[in-house]
Amino acid sequence: MSKINILDELSWRGLIHQSTESQALKELLVQSQCVYAGFDPTASSLHCGHLLPLMMLRRFQQCGHKPIALVGGATGMIGDPSGKSEERVLLSPDALAENVDGMKAQMSRFLEFNGPAAARLVNNYDWMSGWSYINFLRDVGKNFPVNVMLSKDSVKGRLDRDDAGLSYTEFSYMLLQAYDFAYLHKEYGCQLQLGGSDQWGNITAGIDLARRMHGAQLHGLTCPLLLTSDGRKMGKTATGAVWLDPHRTSPYAFYQYWVNVSDSDVLMCLRFLTEVEREEYTALEQSVADEPHTRTAQKRLAQWMTQFVHGQEGLTAATKATEVFFGAEINDLNDTQLSEIFHDVPSATIELSELQNGLPLLDALAKVGLAKSKSDARRTIEQGGAYVNNRRIDAVDYVLTPKDLASESVIVLRSGKKKFALLKVNQ
Repeated sequence: MSKINILDELSWRGLIHQSTESQALKELLVQSQCVYAGFDPTASSLHCGHLLPLMMLRRFQQCGHKPIALVGGATGMIGDPSGKSEERVLLSPDALAENVDGMKAQMSRFLEFNGPAAARLVNNYDWMSGWSYINFLRDVGKNFPVNVMLSKDSVKGRLDRDDAGLSYTEFSYMLLQAYDFAYLHKEYGCQLQLGGSDQWGNITAGIDLARRMHGAQLHGLTCPLLLTSDGRKMGKTATGAVWLDPHRTSPYAFYQYWVNVSDSDVLMCLRFLTEVEREEYTALEQSVADEPHTRTAQKRLAQWMTQFVHGQEGLTAATKATEVFFGAEINDLNDTQLSEIFHDVPSATIELSELQNGLPLLDALAKVGLAKSKSDARRTIEQGGAYVNNRRIDAVDYVLTPKDLASESVIVLRSGKKKFALLKVNQ
């Protein structure tokens, strides 16, 4: 077992929001324990919002505890009302099964499934699907006082609203999640449930159910939610969630998200999401205070997160793409990568035959809008401000041919330091 005390580690990182009786929990964690966290299968990929509970499990494992990652194939059919202002759209069994499979594959990259503290991956559909409605009410429902359920914040918040009620389906979610904890305790000796602060009501419901059903004394621990300084959920962009699947969010876009985190949020992200150790964190904290313009903390966050999620290959591709945007010569990139790097720059399309015949750079600069006219393009070249694939071109009579393609069908043109445009070849 690691010499690191897990509660000390979580404490300096600010990751303890609520917990059951602290002394009892401290004594429990002196020995290796089974701990679990649940994940809603609302999509076939994990996103940044899942990283915090996933990292919590990983930290416990590194301290010698045995994590269980529970994918809610059953509870996902219902939908957790916690933190929701309206009922979510229910997914079909086939869609849920696909999502569960996708999440399982990703989790296997972040937790160790071999060794003395091997992780377990479970799906609550495996034990919930056999219940009949009558048996569930008789064996589980009878242990749930309705007045206790009504007192939970996740329920009260919805019932107190005039514009959004709470369906019986959602109301039942608490019973299902609570039974998960009781089941995992009985089957695997699980003693501790982890979750975000919005899950405290569900966690304590599970503790109470296990006590009533099995006479067990279980524990819960929550971490703060991953929110920006102005209260928004981290991992959201104008185009949607930041996914861990590279086909949904490329390593370059993933890297860019973290390198652009604000000064007010970067230290929280370093504490909550990375394994940067305390000494390095203190130095980064100082750099934010003394030299925020260097963005040293953001660069370290982006580097750590991208390598952790996408490996060294993904980090290399992301940093190379970033360097291209800041002027590095372009080579060994494909159309998709260039489109992501230069997603918001002007472009023009020509036929392949036009490029094969030779397209004067003067014409190309005017065509993509980097020059108002050929004479304007001429001045740009003569003044040393014309670039093809970030390579400066000094010859006014330069002619573009297929050898100038930076990828399968794209040539990147630039005027000055930061004015880019793409010349796309229709093949």
